[in-house]
Amino acid sequence: MISVNNVTLAYGKRVLFDEVNISFTKGNCYGVIGANGAGKSTFIKILSGEIEPNKGTVTISPGERMAVLAQNHFGFDEVSVLHTVMMGHKKMWNLMLEKDAIYMKEDFTEADGMKAGELEHEYGEMGGYTSESDAAQLLNELGVKEEMHQQMMKDIPANVKVRILLAQALFGNPDILLLDEPTNNLDVETISWLENFLADYQNIVLVVSHDRHFLDVVCTHVADVDKQKIKIYTGNYTFWYESSQLASRQAGDKNKKMEEKKKDLLEFIARFSANASKSKQATSRKKALDKLVFEDITPSSRKYPGIIFKPDREVGNQILNVEKLSKSFDGKLLFSNLNFDIVKGQKIAFLSRNPVALTSFFEIINGRMEADYGKYEWGSTITSAYLPNDNTEFFTGSLNLIDWLRQFVPPNTKDVDEDFIRGFLGKMLFSGDEILKQTNVLSGGEKVRCMVSKMMLQNPNLVILDEPTNHLDLESITSFNDGMINIPGIVLFTTHDHQFMQTVANRIIEITPKGMIDRLMTYDEYLEDARVKELKEELYS
Repeated sequence: MISVNNVTLAYGKRVLFDEVNISFTKGNCYGVIGANGAGKSTFIKILSGEIEPNKGTVTISPGERMAVLAQNHFGFDEVSVLHTVMMGHKKMWNLMLEKDAIYMKEDFTEADGMKAGELEHEYGEMGGYTSESDAAQLLNELGVKEEMHQQMMKDIPANVKVRILLAQALFGNPDILLLDEPTNNLDVETISWLENFLADYQNIVLVVSHDRHFLDVVCTHVADVDKQKIKIYTGNYTFWYESSQLASRQAGDKNKKMEEKKKDLLEFIARFSANASKSKQATSRKKALDKLVFEDITPSSRKYPGIIFKPDREVGNQILNVEKLSKSFDGKLLFSNLNFDIVKGQKIAFLSRNPVALTSFFEIINGRMEADYGKYEWGSTITSAYLPNDNTEFFTGSLNLIDWLRQFVPPNTKDVDEDFIRGFLGKMLFSGDEILKQTNVLSGGEKVRCMVSKMMLQNPNLVILDEPTNHLDLESITSFNDGMINIPGIVLFTTHDHQFMQTVANRIIEITPKGMIDRLMTYDEYLEDARVKELKEELYS
């Protein structure tokens, strides 16, 4: 068990945590959630000992070992891949170094022999004699090829380093596992492996993630960081979100009797509990939900942006035609021979193992980059809005938010006054003096929210989104997801957010150097389709 007792942390006048008291117990996986800046990552660092609180203590049960997913991708540059993983079990690693140092002594004594014997016994008890093979097996399962195991970390590609550092955290079955954004830069297959690993994990896991699907699959509880406190709720992220929304609606319904409210909440719990019995973490999650009482469900204080698109006109029959489109970058072929048409009602998710290929494709169809070969043609009824992956060029000046957004008002828009502009900024939670902020001091998430305000202002009937959830908190991601489900137009997008992909897309197009795969199906159906898997092997080989 890990216990947090009266923990307080403040930076000057800004208080992140005020006398937090909370415990985490074995067999549970806790998703740490909260708005951007609430202190999720800071809390993980307090638990790991990296940050010392102003007041209070963190206590771990005697003999229990904690492992933390390393965030510094250059911290092990001079270490081999295999040894980097083994260093995840610090005590075992240090024992190995100590006993090896004794054996290397030129004046080896009888006392040295006795000490080495003690160390050998302790090392064996920890599983040291199978540590190399265990580390190698873990790397193999995470898709790190055997020929890389003896290479130095400095020679390993960045996307593979992420998997190695994940293996380091998982190595040796730690009693407490702290993971801050573990799915960042992982491919679908590796994320799926990690989901299954954590679903079967019997110790304590705390995970910070903006991936709602991942949180839903692995978490038995949610630890909500809000208003300088942390409260634990039973269930996964979706249970927390939907139950808190239900409680908020009930709190606003003054006419509904308490008995009716209780009945609705109990029915909600029963429905979710039944679904939990079918999940990967069926046993632990269902047990947790069975103990839940309706008083535990409370309204959330979170604010959700209003992402609502109202197209000026409906799309016509001709939307987008792409013919033989090809593009290379730095001498490498990104994609070739793309041929497809788009019809009404389609929301298309674009996939590729190379994110540069996806961004290049979107830049080309937005007229911001030239293709090497082929052409594309938009229908005459199309008005599009584009959310690029890199929005730096839009925030080079020092305008305040009102003047910044005013630049993008369509020419034929009437009655454009300050209240009109404020309305679009307000939908994205910019209120009061925030709208006077200068664009050159905005955070990454604030810039994305500004870009979405700009897109809504344009009243498009087609939107193009390149990784729309980047930099956003869970509340904004949820609202964006809902907005794209409900938009009465065409959506072309790519995202690493599984739930966004699954709930929005009704067509999947995967672009590769050798061609494309095009299927009218959901994302989950695409992942499970046997013929798609065969085609991917052919096109990426």
